Amino acid sequence: MKRLLVWLLMLVAAGAHAQTKLVFGTNWYAQAEHGGFYQAVAEGIYRKHGLEVEIRMGGPQVNVLQLLLAGQMDVVMGDDLQTLKAVEGGLPLVTIGTTFQRDPVALIAHPGVAKLEDLKTRTIFVGQASESTYWPWLKSRYGFRDAQKKRYQFSVQPFLVDRNSATQGYVTSEPFTIEKGGVKPVVFLLGNAGYPPYGQTLVATRNGVAKNGDALRRFLQASAEGWKSYLADPAPGNALILKDNPQIARELLAYSVARLKDYELVTGGDAKTHGILTINAARWKQTRDFMVEAKLLKPELDHTQAFTTQLIDQVKVLP
Repeated sequence: MKRLLVWLLMLVAAGAHAQTKLVFGTNWYAQAEHGGFYQAVAEGIYRKHGLEVEIRMGGPQVNVLQLLLAGQMDVVMGDDLQTLKAVEGGLPLVTIGTTFQRDPVALIAHPGVAKLEDLKTRTIFVGQASESTYWPWLKSRYGFRDAQKKRYQFSVQPFLVDRNSATQGYVTSEPFTIEKGGVKPVVFLLGNAGYPPYGQTLVATRNGVAKNGDALRRFLQASAEGWKSYLADPAPGNALILKDNPQIARELLAYSVARLKDYELVTGGDAKTHGILTINAARWKQTRDFMVEAKLLKPELDHTQAFTTQLIDQVKVLP
């Protein structure tokens, strides 16, 4: 009897310490823009919440949405516009939170440009994905023209050579490279000018939320705590970022963290009052309305199928 009691106690203890495994897919190689998630691993925050989280880096050949739908990942970094289009196509995706309260995408110009609308007369280097994201918004909002576009090839060299040009980029990275190239850039964060989407959203499947909602809620809680910790002291998270992506420069990591703070990408907007990673229905309607106006989305789509606040509403980690 005593031996049986000991065995039962061991089973209870083992169950109490069991960790739920989750695979999280990022949108690119490890970088400061993923810092809070790496921090939550490094500082044991996920484990504190009963999770064992594996972070898998994205990259140019990695389609995280396909991997999510195939059941190889549990939650991935997504994009509002991409998710809405996927839902329109019948895919069971749902956004449960967001890393950034504003999309980090920016137009970057040479010195002397005062306003975003001044770029209407300049060559703009934009990526192919912009055709279904911010470019239609720039055309409708500021009168930009297709004729001024040139293809962005993931290099700022053409921009550095042409003083009458501007280029797309993240406020957290490309300005650093441009400064290294000898130009003090003028940076226009599109989110500050009214571009509505969130940035680096957190996307799961509807089945995943239904079956694994508590684990995903704990993932959001721990990730929010990880971001708060990372912005206070990024050293632990950066150590893991460098392990996954040794090519990234420490100087760039420091620059990116500083810009995350300057632009309040994680901590600004609704995060100030509702907590880090928060999303809300009003903001999603703004994005839906822009997409319908730009003919990127059918007006009859029920856009509320692309997100849920039921999990993030249970999380409140204030900056």
